[in-house]
Amino acid sequence: MTLTNRDIVELTAWRRKLHQQPEISNEEEKTAGEVVDFLADTRPDKVLTGLGGHGVAAVYDSGQAGPTVLFRSELDALPIHELSGVPHSSLVPGKSHMCGHDGHTAILAALGRQLGRERPARGRVVLMFQPAEETGNGAAGVVADPRFGEIAPDFAFSLHNLPGVPFGEVRVKTGVVNCASRGMRIMLEGKTAHSSMPETGVSPMMAISQLMPALPALGHGTFADDDFSMVTVTHALMGEAVFGIAPGQAHVWATLRTRRDDRMAELVAAAEALAAKIAGEHHLSVRCDYHEIFVASVNAPDAVEHLNRALDEEGVPRTEDSLPMRASEDFGVFGHSAASAMFFLGAGERYPALHNPDYDFPDDLIPIGSRVFMRTARNLLG
Repeated sequence: MTLTNRDIVELTAWRRKLHQQPEISNEEEKTAGEVVDFLADTRPDKVLTGLGGHGVAAVYDSGQAGPTVLFRSELDALPIHELSGVPHSSLVPGKSHMCGHDGHTAILAALGRQLGRERPARGRVVLMFQPAEETGNGAAGVVADPRFGEIAPDFAFSLHNLPGVPFGEVRVKTGVVNCASRGMRIMLEGKTAHSSMPETGVSPMMAISQLMPALPALGHGTFADDDFSMVTVTHALMGEAVFGIAPGQAHVWATLRTRRDDRMAELVAAAEALAAKIAGEHHLSVRCDYHEIFVASVNAPDAVEHLNRALDEEGVPRTEDSLPMRASEDFGVFGHSAASAMFFLGAGERYPALHNPDYDFPDDLIPIGSRVFMRTARNLLG
């Protein structure tokens, strides 16, 4: 059930190696190769590569009937220049593991070490190293891959480190734990004109100035409400960066966020209707498209029960504080076909926040996270 001191040293060194070689979403080919190589000594019974992009699934099979239990981590880094100053800082300019996915990957590799020494008594464990979590297309791509049927889980578990929570404490609850979200891009088209004769063109200036406050006004309720919704304008662009041309086009980007997936459909319809109305008032054409689509992550009661049992048996403190979170997480896709649950593991109350340039995953979380996952696996599979 436990890692040796040598295991922890080697896992820590490997985590730091991954940290130095970050690859952003949909580019994780070398990271995936590192995972396959590191797990080779554990002799998994099956390894699937290229799942949903660069995903890797390592299967440890008892050879006996029983459930399939999947544990998932993420492979991708972020397009952020690292300022942590640690000796193992990113060697790739403008890219870094500022969300801790390198640490999550090391936690799953720790399970591989233990399962290589002793297979489960029944059923199978699948270690799913997922690509492209940050852009929201990774989990969906994995599940849509025809080969996912070979490892379709009955249970799926994941974790995420969480700065701001006392080190080693867990936050977990049944129900929604991460919001649904999507990026909406609104494109307005009119007609350019000479800046001395703007009346001869069709400018999006008034439309964009109306849209930017009107979109956030579509939000509803407080975050404590089940029907909460929120719109955040993240980017706007109009015309060309010149003085001689009155603008003929504009883009507005916004993030739409809800606690429930069905509420998202209502928010999308409202945002599209608003954009069409304002565009029409100013004689503009309008198009909308969507990016980085995340469904809500909803923890199943029976999966949470298994996590809670493992946490209690391992002596890891837990509460429901701080949940659900406004932030999104694509792990929710696995919950559409399996009993799934995600928990959040405290990185320290005064630790740099996720996506901050001075963040670095706390290595001492590796044995804690792996203990919880391993206890969950043994309780389910023996």
